Amino acid sequence: MKRIFLGCTLMVLATTGVLAQDAAVEERLNRLGGQIEDLLAAQAQTQKQMAELARELASLREQIGAANGHLASQEDLRRLAEKVAEVDKKRAADSELVARELDKLGKAAAAPIHRPRTTVVEDTAPPTGQQKGYEYVIQKGDTLSSIVQAYREKGAKVTTADILSANPGLNPNKLSVGRKLFIPAPKS
Repeated sequence: MKRIFLGCTLMVLATTGVLAQDAAVEERLNRLGGQIEDLLAAQAQTQKQMAELARELASLREQIGAANGHLASQEDLRRLAEKVAEVDKKRAADSELVARELDKLGKAAAAPIHRPRTTVVEDTAPPTGQQKGYEYVIQKGDTLSSIVQAYREKGAKVTTADILSANPGLNPNKLSVGRKLFIPAPKS
């Protein structure tokens, strides 16, 4: 009985080992089957691409064959050369014109700028009644520095700071035409 039991046990163990091997073999076969399917799909895609490339090649060959009939003649090339020469002459003329205009602009930039002269107004009473000075009405084109320069040319040593302090609220960057300024007389 021991022998039969031992034999049965060995058969069960051997069957279990075979079943395990069968499962591993089946798993490998399934993986190989999937890989084969992927390769077949890739082959079909490659064949489609090759067929498309063959159609494009045939189309290009037809276009090359048709283009041979549309080549430019010697006369066409001569006319094209004449047109290019004409355009080049016009370009050279334009270049000379631009150079002349640049020279004119350079001379104009080098010439002194004519600024409107500021009219100096003689002594007036200051707005506060405490200081002597001049009243000036802002004209078009005036700047604070041009006003100061005009008074200096007349002998009045006045500064921009003097004018700003004598005229509270004055924005030197936005002088309003017609506004009256008080120009303080220099202190002796």
